[in-house]
Amino acid sequence: MDILSSLNPKQKQAVTTLRGPVLVISGPGSGKTRCLTHRIAYLIQQGVPAKNILAVTFTNKAAQEMKERVRNLLLRSDDSQSIPTIGTFHAICLQILRREIDKLPPENGQGNYQKNFIIYDQTDQVSLIKKLIKELEINPEQFKPKSASETISRAKDELIDCQAYQSKAQEYFPQTMAKIYLAYQTALKQANALDFDDLIMLTVQLFQKKPAILEKYQEKWQYILVDEYQDINTSQYVFTNLLSKKHGNLFVIGDDSQGIYSWRGADFRNILNFEKDHPKA
Repeated sequence: MDILSSLNPKQKQAVTTLRGPVLVISGPGSGKTRCLTHRIAYLIQQGVPAKNILAVTFTNKAAQEMKERVRNLLLRSDDSQSIPTIGTFHAICLQILRREIDKLPPENGQGNYQKNFIIYDQTDQVSLIKKLIKELEINPEQFKPKSASETISRAKDELIDCQAYQSKAQEYFPQTMAKIYLAYQTALKQANALDFDDLIMLTVQLFQKKPAILEKYQEKWQYILVDEYQDINTSQYVFTNLLSKKHGNLFVIGDDSQGIYSWRGADFRNILNFEKDHPKA
């Protein structure tokens, strides 16, 4: 089967541009996922090893659908070798940290994280913050645990760790919030625990502080594809750019009028500024 036969001319152009940065903007129902999955299959058909391809999206459902589509395309084109790495940002970062987190330099005299870390969900986070607010003798009506959790989450999405947050805090509310954030992060470390936002932030920190580890994954994933790029936030943007910086084979696809994750830090300017960030796109 010809992988390109079901594509229109613009889709074919996007799918067959093998090297360098590629930005695809298209509206709802225009075949964005088809374009991305066909590109993966085409790369493999052109001799790119599946192990060197990484495709990232936002939900487990979307990742599973992408895997199934790629598998079907490869089976139909007699290229049914192993499937590339396809997953959510959190799943990919979890995979990296399970192998590498113990190499992250310790801070504030605390020890390293261990590879058998546990992950706190939102209920665990709010419960821990509620306990810390009580221990710190902070008014829980003025600093509600759920709101504090959301503030910390937004900071981590922007790659602002507790020390950076504390250094910027000039007034009563941010200074008090900084105390909560620092106590929360200290408690997580003592429990060898991460929250979901740590998965991406700590992976970025690992890449920035350990260039050899970054290079290992740049060599592993030489072709990177990101679906729904309009929904990417700062931490995901930096993670993607770090990984793709060496080889430059970054393919992103999205709709500049359809961001749905602005409530959790998505910055639509990342898709609008792609060509400025990647002049060769």
